[in-house]
Amino acid sequence: MKKNARFTLSCLMTCVFVLLAAGSAQQKVATYNVGLSSVESPADTKKQFGETKVVEFAEDGVNKYRYTDDIIDITWYVDTKQFNFELVNKSNHTIKINWDDISYVDINGRAGRVMHAGVKYDEKNNSQPGTTIPKGTRLSDLLLPTDNVSWISAGQYSRWTETTLIPSVYKNKELYDLNAYKYIGKTMMILMPIVIENVQNDYVFTFKINELNPLK
Repeated sequence: MKKNARFTLSCLMTCVFVLLAAGSAQQKVATYNVGLSSVESPADTKKQFGETKVVEFAEDGVNKYRYTDDIIDITWYVDTKQFNFELVNKSNHTIKINWDDISYVDINGRAGRVMHAGVKYDEKNNSQPGTTIPKGTRLSDLLLPTDNVSWISAGQYSRWTETTLIPSVYKNKELYDLNAYKYIGKTMMILMPIVIENVQNDYVFTFKINELNPLK
């Protein structure tokens, strides 16, 4: 009887695994090409900070976008869940980023907070100390919307999870075809105040969903 019970349990576990695998095989995951479309810099930027420009380039097979003026040089790369950036202080002064003052606006126009590298998930709503960047130095960091980070309570399988910036997982090809393309053309924004000589300069980086990448 014990042998038959073990055999029955093994068969049930095998069936569950097959069903889960079949469901996963039907799932379709959308990925998008997201680019930096425009930058709204402080008033009279040309007069204050010199000529400005946005440049697109590829690095290690990844599309990146670079904005530069006489004060900052910042390169952005957007992945599925976060905004990655490297900021160079080109000025002759120390600049500062106040993380609590940065806002993220999602594809539906909702504004929210962000967290950056080194912040624990369970402290995502706490105040985040600012970061100073001395002249001629650079900062590599990331921005993750705090509203996209949540705790899933499931006993021993409880965990923190991150949702994507753009809805991406569909149960099947039909739902993928019906929904994935509707996000093309939508925008997301990062409002990043940068303090220079005790003056807050508000930069607004707008990212546009340019296209849906081919399914793999």
